[in-house]
Amino acid sequence: MRRLTRRLSIACAALALAVGFHGGAGAQETFTLRFNHVLGPDEPYHQGFLNWAERVEERTDGGLTIEVFHSAQLGVEEDIIEQIRQGANIGQNTDSARLGNYVPGIAVVNGPYFVESLEEAYALADSPTMQEWQRELADQHGLKVVCFDWVQGFRHFFTNKEIRTPEDLAGLRIRTPPAPIWQESVRALGAVPVALNFTDIYPGLQQRAVDGAELVYPNITSANLNEVLSHANETAHILLVNFQVVSAQWFDGLPEDYQTALVEECRAAGQETSATIQQAEEEAKAQLIEAGMTVVEDVDLEAFRKAGEKAYEALGLVEAKDKVQEEIGR
Repeated sequence: MRRLTRRLSIACAALALAVGFHGGAGAQETFTLRFNHVLGPDEPYHQGFLNWAERVEERTDGGLTIEVFHSAQLGVEEDIIEQIRQGANIGQNTDSARLGNYVPGIAVVNGPYFVESLEEAYALADSPTMQEWQRELADQHGLKVVCFDWVQGFRHFFTNKEIRTPEDLAGLRIRTPPAPIWQESVRALGAVPVALNFTDIYPGLQQRAVDGAELVYPNITSANLNEVLSHANETAHILLVNFQVVSAQWFDGLPEDYQTALVEECRAAGQETSATIQQAEEEAKAQLIEAGMTVVEDVDLEAFRKAGEKAYEALGLVEAKDKVQEEIGR
């Protein structure tokens, strides 16, 4: 009797495994994307990602769910991207600067004064050159760009002194992400670039490892960086276009209608969030002024634009920049 019971148990377990792996008769196969970003839970992006997740789950009847992790809970960006390349079911909010480590040309999107409006940023999706770079990322490096309609706003230099010209940045150590286009952009604009993770900016400023940072206004309020920075210098040197990336291998394993839902809802949520951020920038700026931060608006933008060209020259990206700008009508 014991042997019969044991055989029945093994048979039932095998059947359960078969149903689990193959979905069983009429069962729906489900997929999960664990999505990571470095920003805090109060940032507009976080709510935007939650909206994206909700719509994808609704559209796929629960077949595809997105779990959103803020504040780099899954790890630092560079490590996450490497996991994505290996096929993990993880997504990451990133930028073309980091993607430029794999396909150098695409880094131009985060270069100085490359695009200067939401309309120009959205037009990048129709650029043949951008489309080719995305295919290269997927086919050769395992990184599928879901969309890049997430525009985080203009980056400015935040320091403890007034900045009006590139010369005013001379000798200042400015925190920037660890990618060549970021580094060369900050250097071209007059400062000394220092690579730090986003979560290390506050202690880095406290310990004077850096003298400032180049960020968007909502970054300052959400991370309380106004406690260690006194001046917002409106250089608007980069309109930050963010990319949502997943594993190409994982993406290709999704049903076609799930792929479509993931991409279309990413674009919709991204554009809505970008519009929200425009308002959030003004609110954050007003909040910082009320808290005592000095805003320097009379910046010599032409001098900064001219200086910024040196970043493209240093990285051999002048031709790539000119080509894409022509394709989007700049």
